[in-house]
Amino acid sequence: MFKNTNKKDLLDISIIIVNYRGWKALDDCLVSIESINTNTLTFEVIIVDNFSNDGQFAVFKQKYSGFTFIENSGNNGFSNGCNFGASMAQGNHFLFLNPDTKLTFEALEILLQTAILHPEIGILSCLQINENDVFYKQNNLFPAFGRFFGISRSLFRKWNKTKLQKRFNTTDALFYPDWVTGAVIFISREWFRKIKGWNEDYWLYFEDVDLCKKITHVGGKVAVTRKTSIFHQHGGASRLNVKTKALTKTEVIISKHVYVSNQFSTGIQLYLQSVLIIGVLAEKTFLSLLSLFLFFIPKLKVNRLMLKNLAVYYFNALQNQTWISPRAMNYLKTKV
Repeated sequence: MFKNTNKKDLLDISIIIVNYRGWKALDDCLVSIESINTNTLTFEVIIVDNFSNDGQFAVFKQKYSGFTFIENSGNNGFSNGCNFGASMAQGNHFLFLNPDTKLTFEALEILLQTAILHPEIGILSCLQINENDVFYKQNNLFPAFGRFFGISRSLFRKWNKTKLQKRFNTTDALFYPDWVTGAVIFISREWFRKIKGWNEDYWLYFEDVDLCKKITHVGGKVAVTRKTSIFHQHGGASRLNVKTKALTKTEVIISKHVYVSNQFSTGIQLYLQSVLIIGVLAEKTFLSLLSLFLFFIPKLKVNRLMLKNLAVYYFNALQNQTWISPRAMNYLKTKV
């Protein structure tokens, strides 16, 4: 899947952006990249459009003719889009970037220099800041048996507060969470090849957690540098309306099921999958019934759509004996 290009012939960085109808955010992102002028490093920009099919692909391809635009065969998910872009990349390092981010030369240079100075780091990210100048928390821990659900996760953090503060509240240039968000992921070609890229069991969400888990399995570290930051408008490219919001929130739950099936032993899987199903269906049924009486609150409608989506998903999972989302490429490949 990945080119065996001679290392000396490679560019320094391939910036890979996966887009699906997030054109306004993507426009701002590409403007920020277009303004980067440097003689100290070489980079290319690859935009994989997951078949937005809204007429904008050709417009952007012409407007940003210096960048590479690739149209995917369908809305095949974030993992598939990232792997598709990586398969075309000419860089020695990959920067996977969300379209709702803005990049600076400083961030690009620091990410590259840090990765080169610390070859033990498999995945590197940086600080992220939103439009309100608030930094995102990046003290992420892998989902585990004792902290998989919200209440148990909160209790775990409370009981281990001192230990976690010592781990994350240092003043060091680098700190080491278990995983980092897929919005900003810097990884060398060699590390990417070693873990065989993104897992296409996932259509959307948790693929970044899975990617970081794979890095740790092969002896790599996951790190965040405090030396630079990237603007990130969280959720700006995915939750466009009530229907889209219901779809993306449903996929969060589906991806939890996929993660459990990929990362836990059979006995623990049975427990976590059962609790997740019962809890989600009970919550969404209650909120759906509530929405019939409080119909004047539009946000509650999302729960009715989610309940419908989940009913279809669980029926499909039972029928096909797989937790993989029907939208994910690894599911679709089994149907070819």
